[in-house]
Amino acid sequence: MPDTFATVEDYIASFPPDTREILERVRDAIRSQVPGAEEKVRYDMPAVILSGRYAIHYAAWKKHIGIYPVATAPDELERRIAPFRSGKDSVNFPYSAPIPYDLIERMAAFLAEKHSG
Repeated sequence: MPDTFATVEDYIASFPPDTREILERVRDAIRSQVPGAEEKVRYDMPAVILSGRYAIHYAAWKKHIGIYPVATAPDELERRIAPFRSGKDSVNFPYSAPIPYDLIERMAAFLAEKHSG
């Protein structure tokens, strides 16, 4: 299936301003931990490529921001992620609560390390 959005910028621009701001901050949090990583649209959502593989996807939905796939993390990090888990490897941050951008940075750092070898 061809992607509807040609670029990550096109994807983000398709949302209302409040959601766009959240997506930009999620993108910045991820990119801060994987500087220079390639970004593409895959499955109609932004994706970050690490070590030649699609490693981190994120998307805006009606009630939350989702990040995929997020493997089980080391204990302390997993305790922080656990309340947001939705299924085995999905993490959802509801708009009804402040988005934990610091946690997204830590998840991105963990995933970057996991995909670096």
